[in-house]
Amino acid sequence: MKTFIDLIKREFRLFRSNTVLFVLFLAAPLSYGILFGYTYQKGKVTNLPIVVVDEDRSSVSSRIIDMLDDNESVKIAAILPSANKIKDISIKYESACIVIIPSGFEADLQYKRYPEMLVYVNTDNILSANYASRAIQTVTGTFKAGIQIEALKKAGVPQAVAEKQYDPFAVTIMRNYNKSNNYMYFLWPGMLFTILQQVLLLALAITFSAEQEQNTLSGLANKAGSTLLAMAGKCTPYFLMSFFIWVSYGLMHLWFKIPMDHNIGLLTLLAGLFVFSVSMMGILVSIMIPSQLKATEVLMAVATPSFVISGFTWPLSQMPIGVRILADCIPLTHFLQIYRILMVENGSFALVHKPVLYLTGLSIVFGILAWAALSWKFKKAKGVKAER
Repeated sequence: MKTFIDLIKREFRLFRSNTVLFVLFLAAPLSYGILFGYTYQKGKVTNLPIVVVDEDRSSVSSRIIDMLDDNESVKIAAILPSANKIKDISIKYESACIVIIPSGFEADLQYKRYPEMLVYVNTDNILSANYASRAIQTVTGTFKAGIQIEALKKAGVPQAVAEKQYDPFAVTIMRNYNKSNNYMYFLWPGMLFTILQQVLLLALAITFSAEQEQNTLSGLANKAGSTLLAMAGKCTPYFLMSFFIWVSYGLMHLWFKIPMDHNIGLLTLLAGLFVFSVSMMGILVSIMIPSQLKATEVLMAVATPSFVISGFTWPLSQMPIGVRILADCIPLTHFLQIYRILMVENGSFALVHKPVLYLTGLSIVFGILAWAALSWKFKKAKGVKAER
């Protein structure tokens, strides 16, 4: 135990001696978490600018414009009499959509000529485009329903009957979990765990590669006495600091009022498994690649696309089989699935057994490979020292 504690103290000293790593490992998860939290704090997109071209200038077009202006998702940035220079005006106001009400729209409605209202959606930002187009569909759908019901009433159909004829059955949509469609609730936690994986890999990339560059590996081998103890001594400080980061993440959830009502104890336990799996991946690369720079580059190349291919924002089922295999080799993929099931959906442990098995398997595979590689490196280092 004394040797193990000495190894932990030794690793903390090495960690503190690297000022950049010290600041990055402790400050990055906190500062990025707060930065991203304030970035997405609003949660829902509102007041997206749109441009309306009112060529009809009638009472009907005025009603449509008023209804659009009342919708919380969009804000009318400009009302134009014609579509001249509409592209430049749309770019000027950063418009999410352009709504064109053609000339003669009201008259065509009265004579049942089935007029067409054009909506151009700016899809250079898919999120803004979806919110704005959904708002316009809601407004136009409500307006069309009102026109049809009014037509039936003029034909002598009672209002109650007219409403049922227009809408013969009801559809009630109930939102589960993220009921307010809050983007912050959805995206921010995934970013936090991605940051945690990034800083862990960055720190662990230099644990053994630095020893090899500085020719201190034989000294570590002699001090530890065994490969497992050396690995444990290297990883334990980062486990302890990761727990500090995890607690900080919990406090950030409270600060930004993100729900965290379910399975916190179980999730914390499985977060430990996640950290262990990432640690084994990191030290494996650090052992195999004796250069700090190259080991860091390799692990950053793995970590950089991990959030994109994790299935958190884009379904894994829609990715090619090769990408899915790669995603399954990265611990973040499985922990984000665990988080979503336990914390967001309030699922039971039985529902996360598959990602837990994946994380356990990755931990075992990376751990065994790291142990074998380090054992060989220790023997090689001792042999070189003996020759000297």
